[in-house]
Amino acid sequence: MPRDLAILACTECKRRNYTSTRNKRTMTERLEKVKYCPFDRKHTVHKEVK
Repeated sequence: MPRDLAILACTECKRRNYTSTRNKRTMTERLEKVKYCPFDRKHTVHKEVK
């Protein structure tokens, strides 16, 4: 399957809060989204970790 499970971690508190899927063939770089962090209580950048 070309879809892969990506775990997103907050860049400020370093906690793994969200999961998302991505297409490995079309998106070769790591996933980065702005999501709400419940521990910081604000919107922060979340990056994919492995």
